[in-house]
Formats: sequence, structure tokens, C-alpha cells
Amino acid sequence: MSAYLHAFGAHLPEHVVSNAELAERVNCTPEWIESVSGIRERRWADDHTTVADLAVAAAEDCLARAGIKASGLGMLILASGSAPPGFPGPAAEVAARLGLESTPVLDLPIASAGSLFGMALAARLADSVGDILVVAAEKMSAVIQAHPLDQNTAILFGDGAGAVLIGNRPSPRRILHSVLHTNGELRQDLAFDWKAPLKMNGGTVILHASRKIPSAIREVLEHESIAPADVSTFLVHQANQNLLVRVAKALAVPPERVFSNIARYGNTSSASLLIAAAEWSSLDTPPGPVVFAGFGAGFHWGALVAG
Repeated sequence: MSAYLHAFGAHLPEHVVSNAELAERVNCTPEWIESVSGIRERRWADDHTTVADLAVAAAEDCLARAGIKASGLGMLILASGSAPPGFPGPAAEVAARLGLESTPVLDLPIASAGSLFGMALAARLADSVGDILVVAAEKMSAVIQAHPLDQNTAILFGDGAGAVLIGNRPSPRRILHSVLHTNGELRQDLAFDWKAPLKMNGGTVILHASRKIPSAIREVLEHESIAPADVSTFLVHQANQNLLVRVAKALAVPPERVFSNIARYGNTSSASLLIAAAEWSSLDTPPGPVVFAGFGAGFHWGALVAG
């Protein structure tokens, strides 16, 4: 497998929803929201903005950073757990708006872990099709506002989109290995079908996430004989700040080694990993391997290492 990370991109709606604003609607305090989640604010798109709108904006940002045109893509993969039901999925619209006429596209309706699954799939296909744009876009505000707000879920989620360009052309960061897992036994502990409010058994979800994310990271690192201490940055699905701290502790690495922007954007489901990666890539990033990891509804989870 010869696959490389070429560029990241992101898009966040302009409207900021503070803890103070949300606390009034769900009968709690801003301080309580931050204490249980690490979130201070999140972005919500307006009523007219769609998952496809968010995806196109992130895709265009990524392509601009990569310095290539959409016409050069060999495939487009779009992950979203919050796209409206029905078919075709939003990937077809995104492709059309990017000017693609015959490029194959895939929809991955996987919440929270969709971007990680898309990256792993792209890494395996890059040798065959060339440059692959993986986009994850979520409008979670529509999910939580589809029914009366629930205090335990409404405080967590935000909207946004992220993207990554993966190809077989050499670049400084090569994808070394990835692992993916699914266990559907507890699929009802994190589920949504638009007919009823988002169902989340928070205790079960964080228990499994705090175990399975470090386990997948160890698995992918052991395959490459890399110690967690030698990883420069861990880019993990931004579900909850307390979860990020648990992951760092389980891997025995400093908490600051696990990148975090959840305080400003909340949990943007599948988009969160790539939004974090886009911010991270704009910094003076340290040398050394970087790990991507996610966990989400299904349960789906996995990890990917690049170096």
C-alpha cells in the first residue's frame, strides 16, 4: 500500500452557540456543561444550510490547500451520520457541485467514526484510483432540534465539515497502517432515525470508547513497532474532553499530545476528526508519527498511523 496525506480542509458555520445560550434552553448552567464535556461553545448552521453545503465548503478548502482541481480526483468519499434519509446520499450532490461528471463517489452513513473509516478505505484504494478526497460533514443541530431538546445530548453537538486528500503520490506523511472494527451488539446505545430523539446511553458509550480507542491505537502502533511515547500527535474524534484525557492516560502520554479543539466546536460527529486535523496541519507541527482514531455509533472504531 502506497498512500500519503496531502492536505486537510475544514469549514465551520459562522453562528456561535455559547453555553450560556444553550443552558437557558435545557435548564442547566454554563459551568455544568463545560464540566461534563469540556465544551464552551459550538457552531450551528442556519436552517437553509445542508450537509452538502458544509461538505462542498470543506472540500473546496482542502483542494485549495492541496493546489489541485477537483477534476484530478479519482474518487470522492463522503461520511455523514446526520444527512437526511433517502437516496441518493449527499455525495452525488457534492460531486456535481465540484464539477465531477463520472468520478465514482461513496456515501458512508457512519456517525462519529465515518471520517476514520473513509481515510482507511482511501488508503487502500489510492494505488488503484489515485487522489481520493475524503469529506465528513455533519449538521448535528438538525438532529438534536428535530425533537424537544434533551439536556444530555443537546449540550454536546455542533455542525461543521472536514476533508483530507489522500493519494499515491509521495508526500512528507505516508499512511503506514490502519485498523477498523465493528461490533453491533450495542448498536441501540447510540442511535438516531429521525422518527425519535437521538438515543445515547452516555455511560456505555464513554466506557467502550475509552477502552476501544486506546486498544485500536495500540494495535496499529504495534504493527509498525512504534511506541505511544514516540507519537508526535494523536488526532482523536472530539467527542468529549474527558474522553480525550482518558485516552492520553490509557496510553501513558501527556494530555497535550492528544489534540483538542472541542471547547470551541463541540462534538461534530464524523467531521470532528478532520476539522481537528485541518487545524493541527496549520500549526508548526512536530516531527514524528501521527495517529488518527475514532469511535462511533455502530459501534464502529479504529485507528490509522502516518509517518
